[in-house]
Amino acid sequence: MKARARWSQVPAVALDVLLALFITVMQVQGTVSRATGEPTAVLRPLADLGHLGYVLLIVSGVAIAVRRRFPVTVFAIAAAASLTYYVLDYPDGPGWLALFVALYTLTAYGDGRRSVLIAGVGITVLTVAWLASATDIEPRAAIGWVFFRIGASVMSAALGESVRSRRVIAADALERAELAERTREEEARARVDAERLRIAREVHDTVAHAIAVINVQSGVTAHLLDKRPEGTRAALRTIEETSSHALREMRSILGVLRESEDAIAPHPSLGQLDELVASSREAGLDIVLETAAPTATLPSAVDSAAYRILQESLTNVIRHAGPTRVTVGLDYGVDSLRLHVTNECSGMGRGVTSSPADPGRGIAGMRERCRLLGGQLDARPTDGGGFAVTARLPLAPVGGTAL
Repeated sequence: MKARARWSQVPAVALDVLLALFITVMQVQGTVSRATGEPTAVLRPLADLGHLGYVLLIVSGVAIAVRRRFPVTVFAIAAAASLTYYVLDYPDGPGWLALFVALYTLTAYGDGRRSVLIAGVGITVLTVAWLASATDIEPRAAIGWVFFRIGASVMSAALGESVRSRRVIAADALERAELAERTREEEARARVDAERLRIAREVHDTVAHAIAVINVQSGVTAHLLDKRPEGTRAALRTIEETSSHALREMRSILGVLRESEDAIAPHPSLGQLDELVASSREAGLDIVLETAAPTATLPSAVDSAAYRILQESLTNVIRHAGPTRVTVGLDYGVDSLRLHVTNECSGMGRGVTSSPADPGRGIAGMRERCRLLGGQLDARPTDGGGFAVTARLPLAPVGGTAL
């Protein structure tokens, strides 16, 4: 294992230089040794034509040193050297080593189709030239080496293409794994953002309603403190109950952040509507509740969203309209739940609208809750100067949970 690690630290250029030196020596030494024991009456000596045989063997071997950087050029040099060598009838021997390595490098480090095409054309040209130069070869059994060169060339190109394909497959697999990891991280961030948004909305709805009620009751207490001291007791009791309920809900919401199952209370639902109406009445609203018993159990997401929409609507009436008459209606349909909150004009404001300087997030939050469940919400002034909020929530919501 340590030896493999040491070899992996050697630069590729140094390895190619060593390979080129080895191939050059093998080609020259092997050819000279083989030619010594064979008759040379027909074959041309390596020293003929200005030692051209030696030059061809050396040049093709030395070119391997830059095979990774210039695979096409190295293959062209090795193929040209081999073509010239055998056409001039120089002695056969291991002079094809450089050609085989060049073919492997061309397809292994090429671009696929183009490199395979170049290798195929080159092998075809070499095959024709080798067979043509072997027409008068003696002894005839030596022609087997020609077919060996052809077969080995094809195998070298095929091996290189196989290595390249495996490298591409491995790279694609790694890319897909990285993409999957990034996707998982993005999904995790999205879930965190969604949970953060849900908690922010829950905190907003809980605190806004409680503060609105406490604000009204505080004003009542300050007004009655001197004139009717005995009347302040009920107002202070309302403030205490409202703040206590708000604190319980806050602990429930923040308990999610602590991941404490004991701190997680049930989600708000229409089962708490009576408490909501009672606290709103104590804040000065004259609420008329128009609802019937549900025909079926509501999905938890719809139940929670409906409660929060009613809570936000009543909170905005308390905040912006003050004491006034409010009609709250719930219509349980076959496929949807419809609800409306309509307040009359009290001379103080329009109800759920916010001031231009501070538009708030009330109506926008209610619209978002409806949108996540595939429903719609309409909030607009009425002809009589009041304000009306109407929402439709499908009983089969497209969203998973109400945020």
